[in-house]
Amino acid sequence: MINFSDIDYYFITDSNITKKSIFIDVKNAIEAGCKIVQYREKKKDIEEKIKEAKEIKKICQEKALFIINDNIDVALAVNSDGLHIGNKDISFENARRSIGENKIIGITAHNVSEAINAEKLGADYIGLAPIFKTQTKIDSIEAIGIKELESVRKNVTIPIVAVGGIKKENIKDVIKAGANSIASISAILNSDDVYNEVKEFCKLIKESKDK
Repeated sequence: MINFSDIDYYFITDSNITKKSIFIDVKNAIEAGCKIVQYREKKKDIEEKIKEAKEIKKICQEKALFIINDNIDVALAVNSDGLHIGNKDISFENARRSIGENKIIGITAHNVSEAINAEKLGADYIGLAPIFKTQTKIDSIEAIGIKELESVRKNVTIPIVAVGGIKKENIKDVIKAGANSIASISAILNSDDVYNEVKEFCKLIKESKDK
């Protein structure tokens, strides 16, 4: 299981909204203190995904965990640290069989029952989404809100990464409700300064955990 006591901000790439490049974004995020990176590029072909993932793995080497979103072939090709899957992606059983017992597998959940099921399957962490309304498409699901996050926390023991519409102003509420880590794609990538935004997120998350 990932030790989320050491992981505050969970970085997710998105070439559609980056103002520079996903490689510069990842480099800046890691330098700012991010210790986990997810490569999430939906609309690229497999060759391009593998090429980009290999480059990002080099940037992450011995500095941050490297997770591939939803594509087992890319995860295997680059020997990533793990894989993140959704309800409509490869099954957990097939993912575990393919990448092995020593790799990280995270599962997206949208409610308590999905979160409980993810833990029963053996997920290392849950990506709970979307907490708030978000401009970044997350399966077109309605925002679940803080109350649902609190309910999920009461019903599962594995780490929760909270995703969707999270900004600096509501970080404290999200951590207090039970999230171990936070991912915020738009708030970071819409910024002109990814390094400082990630650094500020890490600081606020850490402070919220300490209170």
